[in-house]
Amino acid sequence: MKIPKKVIDRLTANIKTFQAVAQSHRERDVSEADTVTLIKDVMAVCFGYDKYTELTSEQQIKGTYCDLAVKIEGKIKYLIEVKAAGVNLNESHLRQAINYGVTQGIEWIVLTNSIEWRLYRIKFGQPVEHEEISSFSLVNINIRNEEDQKKVFLLCREGLSSDAMDEYHQHMQIFNKFTVAQVIITDPVVSAIRKELKRLFPDVKIDHEHISDILSNDVLKREVIEGDKVKETQQKIKRINAKLEKLSEKKKVQESPEVSTEAIESPSA
Repeated sequence: MKIPKKVIDRLTANIKTFQAVAQSHRERDVSEADTVTLIKDVMAVCFGYDKYTELTSEQQIKGTYCDLAVKIEGKIKYLIEVKAAGVNLNESHLRQAINYGVTQGIEWIVLTNSIEWRLYRIKFGQPVEHEEISSFSLVNINIRNEEDQKKVFLLCREGLSSDAMDEYHQHMQIFNKFTVAQVIITDPVVSAIRKELKRLFPDVKIDHEHISDILSNDVLKREVIEGDKVKETQQKIKRINAKLEKLSEKKKVQESPEVSTEAIESPSA
């Protein structure tokens, strides 16, 4: 994810001001309306949106209006559900935000109280599911920190132009604790561990199965070994392996010397 220098410069120049304002709002327990005003200022000054043409609070959903919607060239990119600065975000707030997204068919939702910012992606299906993609605390972020830069950039105007949300989500889907855990317990990795243990302790009998059991039962956490997320990851790795095997076979066929048709058809002298 390449973040333009102008985004870093803009955040560096302005973020501290809004960190102080957000903290002050929380301490004074300001109203939700005041928090919405602050959010719009953050979105405009720090995140790079045009406050008057790209941020709207007039998006009607089920007879009511969502707090804010980011609208680029007439198309809603994501919805923002805002709670007062002094309110702790909870599951009820999340359900409300998700319901707005589902009703409008919008897959990206932001839930915030100006302090905490949480980005969710809705997966439309039966049933509808959602997952948290990113979160940060406005008052605690460090713009010099690369990971903090990425999290903020996801919500920036330039991030939308470069499909940063989708890119970041894909990265999360591939590189996470579930994927790493499944790779660790594959035969090639277990064999590599066995080989290294044999090098260190040549007199000790070390079985492949014993190492697998230790990894699954003692080394790795249960959450990355069992559950629906694990099954989903296993299927993903299985599909990737099948694809790689197919490509490998295709490459072998392409690289193998062609058998002469003449040699097959011509009888030997």
